[in-house]
Amino acid sequence: MADRAPWATPVLKHSIRRSLRTGLGGVWLRGTLPTGGAVLAPNHNSWWDGYVLRELAWWAGADFRVLMTARQLGRFPFLRRMGALEAGRVREAVRGAQDGAWVAVFPEGAVQSSGSLGALHPGAAWIARTAGVPLIPVALRVVMRGGQWPEAYLRVGAATTSLPEALAHELGVLDAELAASNPEQPLAGYLRVMRGRATGTETVDWPARLLTRITGDR
Repeated sequence: MADRAPWATPVLKHSIRRSLRTGLGGVWLRGTLPTGGAVLAPNHNSWWDGYVLRELAWWAGADFRVLMTARQLGRFPFLRRMGALEAGRVREAVRGAQDGAWVAVFPEGAVQSSGSLGALHPGAAWIARTAGVPLIPVALRVVMRGGQWPEAYLRVGAATTSLPEALAHELGVLDAELAASNPEQPLAGYLRVMRGRATGTETVDWPARLLTRITGDR
């Protein structure tokens, strides 16, 4: 069937990317990304997580799918144009991975409070095993640090057959790196995938510059 609104996909892509660039201070990555079909299994602690993964795939030039609950897709059906699949459509997810797409599956099943991992569901491992593609643990934190805007950090681990241990390890390392870092600087060793919104310590707006000039304060 012909797409009745072919303009909608680029408009939606622009909207998502603009939302990321105005709502986050940036997106940073550490680790080796898969070069073909794979199942990405991230923890899930933030509303931003799906958008961050979608941006990562755009940046890497990878085809992308993400499993979402029926309730979420019912609220935001247009996200199907960005690769979203209802969680029950695992066979379609398998085909996508076999065709070379990254399939993102949140194994905790829903957004969790920050901290240790919740119980992991077996769907991500099943899709990877059935499709014959790597299962990749992805530690993901969207955090407030030293700037005005939250920052997203992804730590991509090696392919695994034991997701709970592998994902807990990557998340523990990322949390330790964040805890030990200078909050006013990006994490050392991470590559910036997306430049986000500048914080006030980096860009002084024009009223502040004018006031500085008038008052002579330095």
